[in-house]
Amino acid sequence: MATRKYEQRLRAEGAQQTRQRIFEALADRLRAAPNEPPSLDKVAEIAGVARSTIYTTFGSRAGLFEAFTTDLWERNGLADVTAAVEVPDARAHLRGGLRAACRMLAGDLEVYRVLFSMTRLDPASLGGAVESKERHRSGGMAYLAQRLADQGALRPGISPEHAADLLWMLCSFEAFDLLHSGRGMSVDEAAQALADTAERALCT
Repeated sequence: MATRKYEQRLRAEGAQQTRQRIFEALADRLRAAPNEPPSLDKVAEIAGVARSTIYTTFGSRAGLFEAFTTDLWERNGLADVTAAVEVPDARAHLRGGLRAACRMLAGDLEVYRVLFSMTRLDPASLGGAVESKERHRSGGMAYLAQRLADQGALRPGISPEHAADLLWMLCSFEAFDLLHSGRGMSVDEAAQALADTAERALCT
């Protein structure tokens, strides 16, 4: 029994190492050829596995990208973004969430930039993986906007729906990247600027 459990543990560890090699190979390919839809043959070559291993491990191209983006988001700090939702004060939720999100995006800026660009230009190439993350973010913005409204923090005349639209824009990857990469702000400076803008535009 002990031998069987040991062998099972080794197989599980080997499978996890294979997943990580494939993730690293995909990230390397996105950085090296940001204007090309990533070829699974090339990813398999970089990872040192057979193309069939990708399908065995992830089920499909879409499955690979869903697993890859989930790992990327979680590894770079998604838990901190989620934790910001738990604070009682909606304005603190806004500021803490923006700061955590900017730090997460800065964790692998090149890869995020390629993923978001490809989602705009050729969403099918990523199997809808980033779009699913963006739908989740949209729900988060609606929730934050409603919290601000419920706590009486929204300016007169601004509905939760309109607030959610503005938060969607200000909390986007593109907004962060324009300030961080385009204007040379630090990660925290960019987060502060976006939070200040959101509060001035939306809050009393």
